[in-house]
Amino acid sequence: MSTSPVKGIFALLRMPYWLMTGGLSLLTAFAITKGMIEPLQMLLIFLYMSFITSAGFAINDFFDRESDAVIKPKRPIPAGALTLKQVLAISTILFTAGLTISYFLGWLSFAIIAIDSILLLSYSYLIKRKSGFAANILVGILTGTAFMYGQAALGNGITLLSISLYPIAFGTIGGNILRDILSLEGDAKVGYPTLPQKIGSISAAKIGALFFMLTGLLAPLPYFIGKLQGQIGFTIYYLPLILVWSILLIYSSIRLATSASTTQNIRKYERIVTMSMILLPLALIVETIVGILL
Repeated sequence: MSTSPVKGIFALLRMPYWLMTGGLSLLTAFAITKGMIEPLQMLLIFLYMSFITSAGFAINDFFDRESDAVIKPKRPIPAGALTLKQVLAISTILFTAGLTISYFLGWLSFAIIAIDSILLLSYSYLIKRKSGFAANILVGILTGTAFMYGQAALGNGITLLSISLYPIAFGTIGGNILRDILSLEGDAKVGYPTLPQKIGSISAAKIGALFFMLTGLLAPLPYFIGKLQGQIGFTIYYLPLILVWSILLIYSSIRLATSASTTQNIRKYERIVTMSMILLPLALIVETIVGILL
C-alpha cells in the first residue's frame, strides 16, 4: 500500500492541529492585546508554534513506525508514502525553523519553543513507551504552553492572565485518557502501557472525568484573575460561552464518573467534550472583538 509523497507530507504534518496550537497562541495574543498586533507578528506567532507541532508529529511517526504498521497502516511511513530519511529530514527542518525564527520574537519565546521541542522528542522517543499516563500529562503540558507563548511572543513577558488560561489544557489530558480507553485493543497489540491497560477502563474513565471537572471549574479564571489582582483582565463578555463550555465539561465528567464505563458511553462523552471545545476559541474571539469595539 502506498500513496503520493505530497499526500504523505500533508498527512505527516497534521495541519488541522495548527488551529489548536498556533491558533490558540494567536487568539491568546489577540485577546490580551484586544487585537493590537502587527500583521507580520500575527503570522509569526501562528507559524512558529504550528511548525513545532508538525515537527513533533513527524518525529513521533518516525519512532512509531513499527507500531503504526500494525494499528495505523495508513500513516505515511507504513503506507510507503515517505521514507524514514524523508520524515526525519522534515521533522529536523521544522524544529530548526521554529527554533530559529522564534528567537527573533525574544528570548522567552525561544525558551518556550526550545522546551517544547525537548519535551516532544522525549515524548516520542521514551515517555509514551514507559508510561501512557505520563504521556497524557505531557501532552497537556505542551498544549498549555500555547497560551503562554501567545503572550510571550508579544515581548511583554508572561503574566497571570496567560497563566490563568493554562488549566484549560487539563481537558486535553482527560480527552487523551478517554481515547486510550477507546483504543485499548490496538494499544495492547503493540504493548503501549496506557492508563486503561494498567488500572482498567472504569478507573481510567474516572480519572479522565477529574481532568474535565478541573477544566470546567477553572476555565472562567481569566476573567476573575484581573479582578482579584486589580489588573486589566478579560472582560465579562468572555464568560457566557466559557460558562456554557464549563457546564458541558462538568456534566460530562459527572456522567463519566457515575454511569457505566461502556465503550458507547465513553465515546458519547468524549465527543461532547471534543465538539464543545469550539466554545473556547469563540470566547477568545468575542473577547478580542469587544476589546476592539470598546
